[in-house]
Amino acid sequence: MANKTADLDVIDLCDLPNIDADNIQPIDIESLIGTHDPRHAPRILVLYGSLRQRSFSKLASEEASLLLRWYGCEVRTFDPTGLPLPDAVDADHPKVQELRELAQWSEGMLWVSPERHGSMTSIMKAQIDWIPLSLGGVRPTQGKTLAVMQVSGGSQSFNTVNQLRILGRWMRMITIPNQSSIPKAFLEFNDDDRMDKSPLYLRLVDVCEELVKFTWLTRGRSAYLIDRYSERVESAEELSQRVNQKSL
Repeated sequence: MANKTADLDVIDLCDLPNIDADNIQPIDIESLIGTHDPRHAPRILVLYGSLRQRSFSKLASEEASLLLRWYGCEVRTFDPTGLPLPDAVDADHPKVQELRELAQWSEGMLWVSPERHGSMTSIMKAQIDWIPLSLGGVRPTQGKTLAVMQVSGGSQSFNTVNQLRILGRWMRMITIPNQSSIPKAFLEFNDDDRMDKSPLYLRLVDVCEELVKFTWLTRGRSAYLIDRYSERVESAEELSQRVNQKSL
């Protein structure tokens, strides 16, 4: 059985060997959207925070991407290899442009970071820092959905997902309630680089399902949800000048 919501990279349940076919359910779109809401596949951007050859944050993001595709999403993943540190180069750098174009294209995001020294990695933070709060008066992340996940080499921690939530709020994103934290990640992925079936895997499925539901639910009305009085009294030019001011 496959979810045929979108004629995209359709994922069959044979690609998801840990899934119980009797209990996974396609998204009931009609319960979440209005008559005039858009019906194209939700566009999800996935970011992960490691450059290691065998990166567990990347493996977790790939596992999640398969699930998101099964749920009918169009998924794109940004490869952070070659992305300069923020402000080290101009914003016209090809990797920066690629990231920003993907951010504008997306309607929801999934951020997956390792925890290093009790916090997200600099690789994860650099990607988020290159996504501006405003581009010419347009906020490229405002009103979009966000799910957060972390992987750890040791015991379970929630430092990184908590930090990612703060960033999501700062980027004016709708961060879903559920989240995933995978401790001792090296024990959770097998030699085929797939995540083993466990309560941690079930939580990852929950996060993906919830992200898709919230994206369908809010996407068609995000413009109204983020419509603010303070910004209605400003022109786009005034807004751009304020959020891009060089000094306080």
